[in-house]
Amino acid sequence: MAARDQAGGPRVLLRRLRELMQEPIDPQSRLDRIVRSIAQEMVAEVCSLYVLRADSVLELYATEGLNPGSVHQAQLRLGEGLVGTIAASARPLNLSDAQSHPAFAYLPEVGEEAYNSFLGVPVLRAGRTLGVLVVQNRTKRHYRDDEVEVLETTAMVIAEVIASGDLVRLARPGMELDLTRPVRIDGVAFNDGIGLGHVVLHEPRIVVTNLFNEDSDAEAGRLEKALSSLRLSIDDMLSRREVAFEGEHRAVLEAYRMFANDQGWVRRLGEAIRNGLTAEAAVEKVQSDMRARMQHMTDPYLRERMSDFDDLANRLLRQLLGRGSEDIAKSLPKDAIVISRAMGAAELLDYPRDKLRGLVLEDGAQTSHVVIVARAMGIPVVGQTKGAVSMSDNGDPVIVDGDEGVVHLRPQPDLEKAYAEKVRFRARRQLLYRELRDQPNRTRDGVDIDLMMNAGLLVDLPQLAESGANGIGLFRTELQFMVAATFPRTEAQEAFYRSVLDSAAGKPVTFRTIDIGGDKVLPYFKGAQTEENPALGWRAIRLTLDRPGLLKAQVRALLKAAGGRELKLMLPMVTELGEIAQAREIIDQEVRHLSRHAHLLPNVLKIGAMLEVPALLWQLDELMAAVDFVSVGSNDLFQFVMATDRGNTTLANRFDPLSVPFLRALKSIVDAGARTGTPVTLCGELAGKPISAMALMGIGYRSISMSPASIGPVKALIRDLPLGELEAFMADNMSGAAATAPMRMLLQGFADEHALPL
Repeated sequence: MAARDQAGGPRVLLRRLRELMQEPIDPQSRLDRIVRSIAQEMVAEVCSLYVLRADSVLELYATEGLNPGSVHQAQLRLGEGLVGTIAASARPLNLSDAQSHPAFAYLPEVGEEAYNSFLGVPVLRAGRTLGVLVVQNRTKRHYRDDEVEVLETTAMVIAEVIASGDLVRLARPGMELDLTRPVRIDGVAFNDGIGLGHVVLHEPRIVVTNLFNEDSDAEAGRLEKALSSLRLSIDDMLSRREVAFEGEHRAVLEAYRMFANDQGWVRRLGEAIRNGLTAEAAVEKVQSDMRARMQHMTDPYLRERMSDFDDLANRLLRQLLGRGSEDIAKSLPKDAIVISRAMGAAELLDYPRDKLRGLVLEDGAQTSHVVIVARAMGIPVVGQTKGAVSMSDNGDPVIVDGDEGVVHLRPQPDLEKAYAEKVRFRARRQLLYRELRDQPNRTRDGVDIDLMMNAGLLVDLPQLAESGANGIGLFRTELQFMVAATFPRTEAQEAFYRSVLDSAAGKPVTFRTIDIGGDKVLPYFKGAQTEENPALGWRAIRLTLDRPGLLKAQVRALLKAAGGRELKLMLPMVTELGEIAQAREIIDQEVRHLSRHAHLLPNVLKIGAMLEVPALLWQLDELMAAVDFVSVGSNDLFQFVMATDRGNTTLANRFDPLSVPFLRALKSIVDAGARTGTPVTLCGELAGKPISAMALMGIGYRSISMSPASIGPVKALIRDLPLGELEAFMADNMSGAAATAPMRMLLQGFADEHALPL
């Protein structure tokens, strides 16, 4: 049999569904009348709705044509039978002889053996399968494409009924719908801490409330106008950005342009409008269908393009609704957990710190710019949480475990209670750390250790006093450039650096000169060609020596800001000593220039190098003679020594920075500093964990720099540490045949033996 008038049928059906959704009737009656209307308009003898429960079971919630006594009794597991197959694959099934299909499962209680033709579509919302909608007829036939489209459009409307929460009242005791089920998402821990709160989607899906159109031609016109604006905006972005510095950003924009001009996508949008949906509802429907299909593709590249398509569709929705970027910060809950596919450092700073409790990223890496900023803000971060955005809705309760790298979405009450106790325990421990803040960083046997903090933004500076740090061992000046829309002028840089020094209130600050290039891309900078290995490429001092104007402007700003005070300048990614000589010449030129113009200069100027390239390990004495101090960049040095991309999550835990070979390399640096009387500090993630900080002190480091949140735990360790015993222990276990057991395990044993707090 055929559906009714192809032009009027869908519109009549959607109009009828709209009326049913507005009637003040109980949820079961509404569902019963919906399936009856669908069967009538599609000239189907059966119409059934199955809803997915939290236990991965599809339960029959309404039917027209099958045994009414089987409602809420008939069940199929996800992947079982035709209905379960549709739910698992998120794809329609159109069969002329359903019972001959290998996935067919016979349910005697429903009485469907008389029906041969079968059309089932997933009920999708934002790419999530909420249920399955089915029509059946006795006659053996394939349903036409327009009939499939009608049923898919109807399923979208039913998805909103399920998402509204009305059907929760129909669930049997102890049963929950899948939409509200608890979900555990395993990711990678990017910053320690526990956050309990409610979901705030960074780029929230726009909820379409106006589903049904009154004038298809007018809606088609709205869609075409919005598509034209969207295409122009993408072309503008591509023309304004420098091709040479695009990398992955260029690929994303090209994917946007491809989708925006894809005729198949536009045709599907038009079909949805002709079937009675508004332009925005058509975008929502096609977006949801596409997301579901792409999620089940085996090609990882095509699956990753799903996020490009989502972003494009959301842009189109904003065009249709006349909205700019959402100003989420104005309506944040007081315990916001931001969930995003990816975001920039500047975007995170738009959120008020006092309301942020955590950050969840589907992508990202330990050294992503946004993670660095989040660490400075002191919030827990979990990354590599695939699917977190699509499984979340604004307002969902969520727990971020930045210690274990786990996210609990819509957690069970007992789990929430357990984590609340962990948060209270951490708060008590932080109180202990605050009590230690003004105590000296002195070991049990009387050795003082300098505990410095890493920083890069003004938001970091209050933590200098709060943490009790001895100073700032690494100030990442590039962060000011990364959060700006254009190059900061020299005057702006000078004001910024002066604010940093004023806030430090006499404590030492080591400014690392601008470290851009590689993965730290400034979209407004006309820079390098796309590099295959950016970490090993044109970055840091290599870039600033080739573009001396950048370094000159920054040095001039720093010299003026530090007038009458000490200025410590550190050069990043030095590979050859000649680079230090070239940089010194630029610095000396700026000193002479400011002196000629009677500017107040720093009363002490110290120039250091960051040791993060292994080549310097074979010229340590010469390096120490060429600089006033050395800082070990343990993050980059480790990845270069071990040939391990630190952003590669597959290798993240493969090699241990506490391995004997790497510790020997670190020891050779601090020994060279001791021989020549050159101060050596270690900056990076290695300093921020008590067990690795203990290892560093055991091989001779007396100055380490870390995130502010790490200072309390490391100080608590130091005050109980028998340093002399530790040094002997490390020497014994790093030499000769003894250096075979895992050092991390040995250090844990030493800590346990001496009751040290790790």
